[in-house]
Amino acid sequence: MNKPYSQACENNKRPILNKLTNVFSNSQHVLEIGSGTGQHAAFFGHHLPHLTWQTSDLSINHEGITLWLKEANTHNVKKPIVIDLQHPWLMPQNDKPVDGLYTANTLHIISWPLVTKFFEGISNHLMIGAPVCIYGPFNYQGKYTSESNAQFDRMLQQRGVGSGIRDIEAITLLANEAGLDLMNDHDMPANNRLLVFTKKR
Repeated sequence: MNKPYSQACENNKRPILNKLTNVFSNSQHVLEIGSGTGQHAAFFGHHLPHLTWQTSDLSINHEGITLWLKEANTHNVKKPIVIDLQHPWLMPQNDKPVDGLYTANTLHIISWPLVTKFFEGISNHLMIGAPVCIYGPFNYQGKYTSESNAQFDRMLQQRGVGSGIRDIEAITLLANEAGLDLMNDHDMPANNRLLVFTKKR
């Protein structure tokens, strides 16, 4: 198998890292939900050596993630575990508490019921004070931030599996219910955002 590759990951990894360097400066054990190709984990793990970075995804994506991690040879990035948002998260036993969470380009791909499950998982597994970083496109007051996002959303909705760009207001409400407060909403390249929450309770 050849390594999977995402051009978007290559394009956005450096701007995201520039934010994560500060956000995760006091974290030790970050869980990535939906590691995808594994490109982000390999890159961030190399540049954030103080972290233990736990990858996760559906099992179908594990081989590709593992190939990226093997090539990067970053000893602080752990092989992927299975996290299926339809089920309770099964974290490795005797592992350190999760004091940081990162996910990129996931909330507009999964269905809305799984978005709610995502925040339920955060509520159950993250330490108080843990930062949560969510990267991707969002709508504001029901409006797209660009025509390209509008076109992208139409494509997502045509998939017929409940995908779609989410309203920031709905995401913030779910986050608040999970004990998260929005600390920063960063403007990122290609009409994306990086939402930074902190778990307060």
